[in-house]
Amino acid sequence: MKLRLALSSLSVAVLAGCVSTSNSPQDIDTAYNSINDAQLRAHIKTLASDEFGGRAPSTKGEELTLAYLTKHFKALGYEPGNGNSFLQEVPLVSLEADPNMTLEIGGKSYEYKKDMVMGSARISELESITDSELVFVGYGVNAPEYDWNDYEGLDVKGKTVVMLVNDPGFANPDSGKFTGEAMTYYGRWTYKYEEASRQGAAGAIIVHETAPASYPWSVVENSWSGPQFGFQKENNNMDRVAVEGWVTVDVAKELFEKAGLDFETAKAKAAQGAYHVDMGDLSASVTVKNTIKKSTSYNFIATLPGSKKSDEHIIYSAHWDHLGIDPNRKGDQIYNGAHDNASGTGGMIEVAEAFTKLPTRPDRSITFLAVTAEEQGLLGSKFYAANPVIPAKQTVANINMDSLNLLGKVKDISVVGIGKSELDEMLETAAKAQDRAVSGDPRPAAGGYYRSDHFAFANMGVPAMYAGGGTEARDAATEKYRKRMGLVLRGCYHQPCDRYRDEWDLSGAVQDLQLFFKVGYDVSQQNEWPKWKATAEFQRK
Repeated sequence: MKLRLALSSLSVAVLAGCVSTSNSPQDIDTAYNSINDAQLRAHIKTLASDEFGGRAPSTKGEELTLAYLTKHFKALGYEPGNGNSFLQEVPLVSLEADPNMTLEIGGKSYEYKKDMVMGSARISELESITDSELVFVGYGVNAPEYDWNDYEGLDVKGKTVVMLVNDPGFANPDSGKFTGEAMTYYGRWTYKYEEASRQGAAGAIIVHETAPASYPWSVVENSWSGPQFGFQKENNNMDRVAVEGWVTVDVAKELFEKAGLDFETAKAKAAQGAYHVDMGDLSASVTVKNTIKKSTSYNFIATLPGSKKSDEHIIYSAHWDHLGIDPNRKGDQIYNGAHDNASGTGGMIEVAEAFTKLPTRPDRSITFLAVTAEEQGLLGSKFYAANPVIPAKQTVANINMDSLNLLGKVKDISVVGIGKSELDEMLETAAKAQDRAVSGDPRPAAGGYYRSDHFAFANMGVPAMYAGGGTEARDAATEKYRKRMGLVLRGCYHQPCDRYRDEWDLSGAVQDLQLFFKVGYDVSQQNEWPKWKATAEFQRK
């Protein structure tokens, strides 16, 4: 490994033109190999314990999580990243819809959670739609750069728009529109509600289908019920639609039939070009009663000042939060969030410790940012981007860690959003030292690049890398384990069964963390800042 790392450093030196060599390859090797299974396992086990209660924002679980991070980063010698504080206040508001609601359409009542999940982003105790006409607006997309506008020539004021999940590229990857099967931001549920609001709609309903959504109905049922967090705003979000939510695909098919339409036919037309159609005489009525609680949550930020260019930062990010506790649930009520994202939070501590093993600090500062309310729509990272502690002009790159590889060693490393920045080449160089190759996103339709906290940095113009895991097992025994454990993990996404397990093989996670350390170290030393590729939708402002 020492020889390979030395060659890796040399390769990066050639790539960057000139790299500081204040630490020897052996020094870097020692720090790299300090990342280990035992410590990572201990962090995950603690953060995902029942004591931490699922780490929901503004709960006792948050207090315990922030105390845990503060304790470890202080012990490692990191300095508070926000002046004299490790914390950045994030003012949140919690809206919890009364589950005793029904959605009335076409003379039939649809049940909460079973058929639909409705709510309101307005900071209001009571919001409703009454006899609001339904209009199918395809994918609900207005994308001038793709010459696509599902709302063109349509007045939806006072009406409720019904739309498909994902974007048109998923259903028609060969159309040349969007990015094929790889989801764009136009496929995200957040965008769809935002655009419906801009169009003046009264309500917005997304039709859930497992394949294009990349998750089953149970995720909608669990993630969009209970307390929903947003920002405290002066306008109380009154510019949002009054009611927004989801219906199952079976409900959608029934509604289309009542409207004299065929769901599959309408869906096919929506994939071919901008499309909308009135849904006959169907109208929707539902009342949402909100319990409002304003609170303050926190992002955590810690810095290891650079030895030469301390005003320039490489920022590692991970979200510390999960879904908390559902007291109305039968059986296990705690969403421990071990994989998502106690693993990334614990991994962040491991990478932070590796930097302290270097005899000489990196040239640039190394900063770690653990954000709140990711599960509520990337709120913590969005707030940071709008109120950056470290300005974008001083942020060299971002490396994000979300749901680490728990499936053992692999021959490749998957890059979500591959081809967007020069960080890919730096990762490729580091991966060769592990006899691994860089591969693309194994689930491009999930739109992963727009669904985690690095997205906020990308929007700031900062090159951001989101990578981890892979698809090709290192050996037959690992392949057998991956098949078994992969089914467990997939079924536990946003479920109480996402809890720590002793049988997890963390060797692949350790390797990924070592790569993240190496890429961050190389970025900290090279003269040139990494750049976006010309074809990326993000560029330095």
